[in-house]
Amino acid sequence: MTTDSASPAASGQTWPADVDGLRVDLPIVPIKPDFAISLMMVIDLGVKFGEFVGQRLADKLRPLEPDVVVGAATLGIPIAIEVSRALGLDQYVILQKSPKVHLQDALVQRISSITSKGEQRLLLDRRMIPLLAGRRVVVVDDVVASGSSLKGSIELVRSAGGHVVGVGVILTEAREWQQALGPDSALIHSLGHIPQFRATGAAWAPIPETFLA
Repeated sequence: MTTDSASPAASGQTWPADVDGLRVDLPIVPIKPDFAISLMMVIDLGVKFGEFVGQRLADKLRPLEPDVVVGAATLGIPIAIEVSRALGLDQYVILQKSPKVHLQDALVQRISSITSKGEQRLLLDRRMIPLLAGRRVVVVDDVVASGSSLKGSIELVRSAGGHVVGVGVILTEAREWQQALGPDSALIHSLGHIPQFRATGAAWAPIPETFLA
């Protein structure tokens, strides 16, 4: 199947995201024929970018005095590592999404994601519960869009007895996440914001966020 060269999908358009003063040009990727997002793959942006966002998120989260950092696979892993390093913490906890052999008795939370098809599961190795129970936890991720993944992460940490004191993300996307997270949206600390996009002829245009309320 060929792509119409006049369609937005063929435009090669990017969005200049401001990540705490650092410009990152993100490719605009269609999710539907008339709807697109700007895609940030943190694992493709290099070591220096990881160090940068880890330090900047740590600066925002440090006043919360966290004991441990939690991130969800896959894109939350490098963020959890870099934020932990910048905070001077050694151990961190990763919530998995694939049913590995050691996770047969894991705590489970079901989620959905704007960039993944179908329902997914977050899995917490029960051996990690002592790292979370009764401790001050910050949850980190790359982007919050629908809010489902972060909501699942927060609920899974709480089910393990952790006290979620903050959430750090590189970017917030549009506003749907605020409704999904409810009161927990106040926990969010971000380094920048990106819109979502709709087709306007041969280009993509940011969707006015008042339309998304």
